[in-house]
Amino acid sequence: MPLLKVENISYSVEVKEEKKRQFDILKNVSFEVEQGETIGICGESGGGKSTLAKVISGLIKPDSGRIILDSEFEKEKRRSGPIQILFQNHGEVLNPFRKVQNIIDEAIRISGIDETKLEKEREKVLSSVGFPNELYNRRGMELSGGEQQRAALARLLAVKPVLLILDEPFSAQDVESQLNLVKLFKRLNIEFHLTMICISHDLRILRNLASRVIILKNGEIVESGKTSEVFKNPKKDYTKFLLSAEALDLTYQELKATPNF
Repeated sequence: MPLLKVENISYSVEVKEEKKRQFDILKNVSFEVEQGETIGICGESGGGKSTLAKVISGLIKPDSGRIILDSEFEKEKRRSGPIQILFQNHGEVLNPFRKVQNIIDEAIRISGIDETKLEKEREKVLSSVGFPNELYNRRGMELSGGEQQRAALARLLAVKPVLLILDEPFSAQDVESQLNLVKLFKRLNIEFHLTMICISHDLRILRNLASRVIILKNGEIVESGKTSEVFKNPKKDYTKFLLSAEALDLTYQELKATPNF
């Protein structure tokens, strides 16, 4: 059985203009995730990627459809959700006024670990994300953006999630930082046997990180499959657009207006 089944998820919001109208953000989205997999979800901004992440993690309820987690994990008695999400805004995970050590210790206690093993577990979690031990007693607001991201990631790992969703984790990062993060996520996938869904508009990143990729456009899956196959032989125009625009700053409409597209 797959670790996760996403079945016919739809989600909409009401837009208040002269007349109320319904805006469909997700439309009958379905896919499965196997344990230990890293799946990429990509598409332009506004295509529904982050909304899908929130639905899967349980932060918002879909209008219709189901999110099914393997019953083995559903039956576990947990004080924290089995699905955790690393937001683009680390402040949603990391309290800026608390010390990193206290934040991590609290998360470890939530996971149910024996108090005598707390210090060892704290060291394991923070070192696994490359967080320097000399910064343990710094508060969130005293850290750089990269340090905040690693501390937030450690906070999520400390509660031992079954599935980790990464929502645009590479945004506003230089190339070297992006490559280091890719290496980190690959290592966490192996060391923790961690299943991940990575949401990113950067196809270059997903080429190196995800074994399978889902292309989302206007709330619908337009193409999916093994990353290497989808990117080498795209079947849909929108996937071809994403690949063509990879090194360009063009929208779908702008690219469609160019010759030979």
